[in-house]
Amino acid sequence: MTDPIPAAYRPDPAFETFEGAPFYDVVQAAAFSDHIVRFRNQRWAEQVGLGGMSHDDWIAHYGRFEPLPGNLKTPLAIRYHGHQFRTYNPDIGDGRGFLFAQLRDGDGRLLDLGTKGSGQTPYSRFGDGRLTLKGGVREVLATEMLEALGVYTSKSFSLIETGEKLYREDEPSPARSSVLVRLSHSHIRFGAFQRLAYEKDAEAIAALVDYCVEHFYPSLLHEMGEERVAAFFRRVVQHTAQLVAQWMSAGFVHGVLNTDNMNVTGESFDYGPWRFAPVADPSFTAAYFDQTGLYAFGRQAEAVAWNLAQLGGALSLLAPADALNEALQSFSDAYEEAMAEAFFARLGLKRSGEGDFAFVADFLRWMTETGAPYERVFFDWFCGSASAERAAQSPAAELYDQEKFKSIRNALTSATPESPERLDHDYFRGAKPCTMLIDEVEKIWAPIAENDDWAPFEAKIEEISRMREAFGFEANRFIP
Repeated sequence: MTDPIPAAYRPDPAFETFEGAPFYDVVQAAAFSDHIVRFRNQRWAEQVGLGGMSHDDWIAHYGRFEPLPGNLKTPLAIRYHGHQFRTYNPDIGDGRGFLFAQLRDGDGRLLDLGTKGSGQTPYSRFGDGRLTLKGGVREVLATEMLEALGVYTSKSFSLIETGEKLYREDEPSPARSSVLVRLSHSHIRFGAFQRLAYEKDAEAIAALVDYCVEHFYPSLLHEMGEERVAAFFRRVVQHTAQLVAQWMSAGFVHGVLNTDNMNVTGESFDYGPWRFAPVADPSFTAAYFDQTGLYAFGRQAEAVAWNLAQLGGALSLLAPADALNEALQSFSDAYEEAMAEAFFARLGLKRSGEGDFAFVADFLRWMTETGAPYERVFFDWFCGSASAERAAQSPAAELYDQEKFKSIRNALTSATPESPERLDHDYFRGAKPCTMLIDEVEKIWAPIAENDDWAPFEAKIEEISRMREAFGFEANRFIP
């Protein structure tokens, strides 16, 4: 073990200020039989001062979970409840993961290193606390793709294959096992507040609000008492509206929008049965068990608004219902503004202001009616008029020649391109956009499962990296 501590590494184990109950349980990681590094996010490791870590140290910290210098001495399983498909479940919590470390990045944000598949905890119930390798691969692909598309998402920091054989009803078994480490901006889920409200622990809710304000929304520190709670809730509402708008602009369906899968910074995380929509189909679902389409592509805004109402209900132990309802009512306007912001960014266009959301609505309506390939359209028309010649050569060019596209074309070509020099990147000289549809995911996984061939996976990560460089979106941007 070398473990040099670079100046860029800034440990800040802030959650230790709470002394266990009712916020977390001290746990231990599972002992794995093997440790094969399958994904190392060197780019983000460097941004948090951990890029110089040796291979052996990487395994020691992210496979055996030896504490990082100056950080949490033991892993912490966070306590929470949650509505799962709108049914309240008081028997959940960190069941196969824990908070491993906390640190600051160059922007001063408090970030968490948390796990998935690190072993059993008091909340594992009848589960083994493990993660299949396929599940880990899918999460890496989801987070890399979403970050490239400008979604504020957790980052897959490390994926290590652990040598165990797992048995799952929804996967061919025995399945290979893995442990994932995420880099996230907050582990505080809506469900953490719900649990404390369930226990009628207003004092603990107030302490958790104070923690969130201090570390995520410091501009609210001047607010006190009920006003702080209501102001905090309003910020969560606004950031959550931004998140769902980013999902929509990326054509992404999270799949399981339960209250325990949403956090207070509006960061996307916890990827299970996710999907990217091939076309703008409002009824498109990600999870085979979502038989009513509760979390379908076109219902995601409705789902997160409902979840926000549950968070508001938990906070009502501290603040007046009128103030919380007023904050919740801001979701609609915040969502419209965020949709305009997200779609214009994805199209590489400067916003004109008035009428921007109306254009987004018309654009989505056209996409839905024509079945235009989702990512293809954004690729073809990136920077509007600057890509008109490219769009004319597209396999989807016939759609762009139709009369029903005329008003969309006029809006795209009359808008001012944002940084059109991005089109000089060789990504835009390719024949097709980078996509991540479910059949592609399966084609990436099949060689791993059959021959331990990681070349298609590595090639896809490289392709996503090129797209990320070309777009230049700031997916890690957070405005408190």
